Amino acid sequence: MRPSPTRLLNILVPVKRSIDYAVKIRVNQAQTGVETNVKHSMNPFDEIAVEEAVRLREKFKDAVKNITVVTIGPTKAVDILRTALAMGADKGIHIETPETANPEPLGIAKTLKEIVNKEKPDLVILGKQAIDDDAGQTGQMLAGLTGWSQATFASKVEVDEPRGIVTVTREVDGGLQKVECKLPTIVTTDLR
Repeated sequence: MRPSPTRLLNILVPVKRSIDYAVKIRVNQAQTGVETNVKHSMNPFDEIAVEEAVRLREKFKDAVKNITVVTIGPTKAVDILRTALAMGADKGIHIETPETANPEPLGIAKTLKEIVNKEKPDLVILGKQAIDDDAGQTGQMLAGLTGWSQATFASKVEVDEPRGIVTVTREVDGGLQKVECKLPTIVTTDLR
């Protein structure tokens, strides 16, 4: 019996443009929200997700075929894609929305599901939440919509590609917890 060829991993990393974490948030003149004419950057949790994808490529060398980043946002969100590409991603996808649009997590998850169907990734790594709304729902909704396994709040991600297993270490009250998931899977990253 011949061994089967090693399958290469495709990783998808959704990233969000949010108000920079160092900016002092102010209420807008109309008192309907926050002032958005300030510095924006990549959501810090999404930045960790991009770093984790690049780390996996560095660790597994040729086993990672492609790292694709995707953002859903206004024209200015292209800067976030450029940042992710500079960090080591291979390809960027920009789903452009009007400047005034503020899509909800379910709408984002449904859009990401369509991208997952088109791009066929084995692993989707997202930040656990965005610092602007702190919803923390998109990853879990995406897992539910795709029917894929999920591991949330990851502080460490290990992939056993030949077995098709992702092992995620996460911090919980009282220590560390390890969760194993079969590929394809959704992982949300935490700060560590």
